Amino acid sequence: MCSSDLSVRRHAVLAASADAVWAFIGRPEALHEWFPTSATRVEGNKRWVTLPSGIVFEEEIVLVDNDLRRFQYSIVNNPLITKHLGMFDVIDVAPDRCIVIYSTDIEPEVLGLAIGAAAGSGLANLEKKFGKG
Repeated sequence: MCSSDLSVRRHAVLAASADAVWAFIGRPEALHEWFPTSATRVEGNKRWVTLPSGIVFEEEIVLVDNDLRRFQYSIVNNPLITKHLGMFDVIDVAPDRCIVIYSTDIEPEVLGLAIGAAAGSGLANLEKKFGKG
């Protein structure tokens, strides 16, 4: 990470199994079901995410690992964003409890504030759906 990057990390402990949470959030086409976006479209390893404002971000799906329960993506073809890697992990804590960790590295760093806020909202939506662990 260089000095103009910003790393953002948010997490939530949920009252559900890691497998149940991953089944819900581990699908690249279903981001809008929990994250504050209004639509998601996937073609191959590309995903287009539409924000409620109508702004569309093109993303490259870097990794969907069902064994690790890890998803990585990068915002691409955006003149404002010079570097980005976003990731979330779903980790077992107990049979009926897990932690979801969302992180992103972004340049320019000012955009990390908006992504961090969106991640906080998305995790709050997961807490409503699955309960706080």
